[in-house]
Amino acid sequence: MSNYEKLTAHYQSINHFNHAQSMLGWDAAANMPSGGNDARSQAMAELSVHIHRLSTQPQLEEWFGEAQQESLNSEQQSSLREMKRQWQQATIVPEKLVQAQSIAGSKCEHAWRSQRQENDWTGFEKNWKEVVKLSREEATIRGEALGLSPYDAMLDKYEPGTTTASLDTLFSDVKSWLPELIEKVLQKQQSQSIIMPSGTFSTANQKSLGLETMKLLKFDFDHGRLDQSVHPFCGGVPSDVRITTRYDEKDFVQALMGIVHETGHARYEQGLPKAFSGLPVGEARSMGVHESQSLFFEMQIGRSKPFITHLSRLSANAFNAHKDPVFAEENLYKIYTQVEKGFIRVDADELTYPAHVIMRYEIERDLINGVIEHTDVPALWDEKMKASLGLSTKGNYKNGCMQDIHWTDGAFGYFPSYTLGAMYAAQYKATMQNTVDIDAAIQSGDLNPIFQWLSDNIWSQASLHTTDELIKRATGETLNAAHFKKHLETRYL
Repeated sequence: MSNYEKLTAHYQSINHFNHAQSMLGWDAAANMPSGGNDARSQAMAELSVHIHRLSTQPQLEEWFGEAQQESLNSEQQSSLREMKRQWQQATIVPEKLVQAQSIAGSKCEHAWRSQRQENDWTGFEKNWKEVVKLSREEATIRGEALGLSPYDAMLDKYEPGTTTASLDTLFSDVKSWLPELIEKVLQKQQSQSIIMPSGTFSTANQKSLGLETMKLLKFDFDHGRLDQSVHPFCGGVPSDVRITTRYDEKDFVQALMGIVHETGHARYEQGLPKAFSGLPVGEARSMGVHESQSLFFEMQIGRSKPFITHLSRLSANAFNAHKDPVFAEENLYKIYTQVEKGFIRVDADELTYPAHVIMRYEIERDLINGVIEHTDVPALWDEKMKASLGLSTKGNYKNGCMQDIHWTDGAFGYFPSYTLGAMYAAQYKATMQNTVDIDAAIQSGDLNPIFQWLSDNIWSQASLHTTDELIKRATGETLNAAHFKKHLETRYL
């Protein structure tokens, strides 16, 4: 075997253990009884250590050195680059830290589920303190090895090539026009009348509606499923994608669009090239690109007028309410494009959403870089919410700094991906509409022309290219936030 072949065999072996770990994580969130958490945390920590050992075996350095001298085609060179990147990421962090982080993260995340409901900042803070401490330790180690600031080193895990400097510039621009745009739209919508859902919408009927919507979006049910969890997410593996949502029997609106969002993630996973299955080069390019898929599905497709036409019909069927004006196309479109300053990020409308992301980015950036302490977060959260959306979260931790799952297990550097993804999604649409009649495709119920473009330009490309190269190949330019601004102005003004 060549050294390149040895490496591909080794990384496919690692992938099998990552597969098992992903399924254990999904089960912990969707099915596991609370009493199983301690043993599950230990098992997952043990598995994390095993994966880390496989990823840092001493012979890998020699194999990488030799493989670089071998005659490889362009795809193999990309594959080697991605394997080497994962190897470098793994060798930076000591095994003991990996194990400690897994245990601390599992403990914090599991307790958070009940602590959030009880608005228990004091209980949460005790667990989170350890997560933050270990994350800072990881960030410092990574930063020293990569020649980056601690937070930039964490960003590099999720968004290779993205830096605090570039995000500060990007988000400062958004902050310069977003507040005024929000106010203009609020003023415009002030006079519109909306009939909001009332009554009971059973979980069973909501799930049935979600499944019908997933069929419209061509989700492959032979390689995935829909479940319920505290926080919506997409997990599993490309051959077995697990998506979840959460239901409120007083309101079907959020759960349904949450399913559309997670289906975007799932279609990306299901569309990754089988030829590179099990290899780093066959994985999603970055979290920003991943979010661009879920947000393309949710924002560019899901909240469009043609798609709302389908949701109007499907939801009226699901709840046997064909004469209920709530489900009328125009009313449902108003509901899904209503702008409102709210506390909860996952329930936020398309226009206020970036404000939620930017404030989280600013807090986690300063937290990981040691500018602030974890105990400063509630007050800072309140301050930034008042500044950006005019809302106070003083004493309201469950709807403030405790609302998201990401920080419970140390996923610092992740939040910018959401707004980067929204920007990429708008850029895809601006390019796609040059060759695809997007509205006509959605209206017809045959969305294949849209999915074919995404497959050709994003899904099938996996990690063959850097993020900038991928976006440029797909759209003719690297990230251009002007497309995002134009999309918002066109839809809401």
